[in-house]
Amino acid sequence: MRRHHQPSDLSTAAQEYLLALRIMAVDGSRVTVAQVGRRLEVSTQAASEMFRRLVADGLVEQHPDRELVLSGAGRAAADGIFRRHALLEWLLISVVGLGWAEADEEASRLQAAISPVVEARLDEMLGHPETCPHGNPIDAETSQRRPAGQQLAVQEAGARATIYRITEEAEDDAGLLSYLEARALLPGAPIHVLARSESLDSITLEGPRGRATLGLRPASLIHVLPGVADPALFHRVSPPAPR
Repeated sequence: MRRHHQPSDLSTAAQEYLLALRIMAVDGSRVTVAQVGRRLEVSTQAASEMFRRLVADGLVEQHPDRELVLSGAGRAAADGIFRRHALLEWLLISVVGLGWAEADEEASRLQAAISPVVEARLDEMLGHPETCPHGNPIDAETSQRRPAGQQLAVQEAGARATIYRITEEAEDDAGLLSYLEARALLPGAPIHVLARSESLDSITLEGPRGRATLGLRPASLIHVLPGVADPALFHRVSPPAPR
């Protein structure tokens, strides 16, 4: 009988693989061993060996066409890892004061080290966030009851919208994260699309800190909600009380 896996039961490497598979397959994309290996910058052989272990443990299923899919237990474990990563990001950004890109990197280093006791305390201290700071749902249940949003890349000139989430794929681009943060294009920010051009491969918008221009590919990794969105969709961490 296969036992139930808690994130803390898994090696740091196993956690990295499960989290990578969760992120890469978040929008229904087909994911293979080679793709995960490239993402984690390891050889296909090394990735294959890890996935053989994860399949044997009942955390991952590999289809005949080589597609990798998280099992129910694997998804629960991956959600737990993502939740700890997200809590650490909220702490590092809202309390410690790190930038988005730096916080993501530091959270990746720390996520395997925190205990369930510390995780629960962080969750309480941070106000029980349902998303990471970039707006991505912490677990499958949350994802199912939140709006899907629309790609920023398909918004036409004149559209007014609210930045909803910066997808997990975009989180891999430290330069993009830094640009969005510098322009205050964060979840909950209102925007006005000024121009969109297929030929120039760009979209220009007015945001909280003036004009910003993005390529259509990066813009496809940013989801928006039309018009003014419900503020309750966007988590905010209260500043720590002065001592």
